[in-house]
Amino acid sequence: MPISRETLSFLIENRLQNSREWFHEHKDTYRRYVLQPLMELAGELAPVMWEIDGEIIAEPKVGKAISRINRDTRFTKDKSLYREVMWLAYTRDRKRYPCHPGFFFEVSPDGFRYGCGCYYMPPAVMERLRRLVLDGNSVFTAARREVEGQSHFQLEGDFYKRTRYPGQPAALQPWLERKNLNLIHNSQDFDLLFSPGLGKVLSDNFRKICSFYAFLLAGAIEADVI
Repeated sequence: MPISRETLSFLIENRLQNSREWFHEHKDTYRRYVLQPLMELAGELAPVMWEIDGEIIAEPKVGKAISRINRDTRFTKDKSLYREVMWLAYTRDRKRYPCHPGFFFEVSPDGFRYGCGCYYMPPAVMERLRRLVLDGNSVFTAARREVEGQSHFQLEGDFYKRTRYPGQPAALQPWLERKNLNLIHNSQDFDLLFSPGLGKVLSDNFRKICSFYAFLLAGAIEADVI
């Protein structure tokens, strides 16, 4: 079954109730409208992920490709028990590879987004990525050609307050002046979100950014943090 309005309604209400008792009373609703659609979508995307990188973890299970709905509140001021954002994340084994570029799909009551990037990108990785850019390495030129040849995904990441590479061409600045790099598509197309065709759209678009993934992976490997 596809993601539906009931999926979003449950995420909103569960977050507002903020109650373990309420969640357990409505666990069947969670399984039907949240977990089952995400499991089906994750299963549909798994072959594409393995096609891109055979080491990616793509099992359609909670704690593997599917996020948990309960929040870890040990190290945050926000003590809300549950999140209203759910996601699918496809990365290599996080226990073996601390820095894990990967693909993701995220859904919330506000819409959805998907793309490729890192949850946390160590400075050492960004330094290696910048070196690949400055050297004109083929893995970067392939990623750049891929990104500049489309308009569906946007390059994102926090910029430094001060320019670090003023002498470099303007076309390279978005790759050099950021603290992190992600390629993301944001959407509020709820008709697509609730459509059985969502998985195919995601699959087709993920295939179009595999060179960007290879670029991030190369930086992580060269920085020896993966």
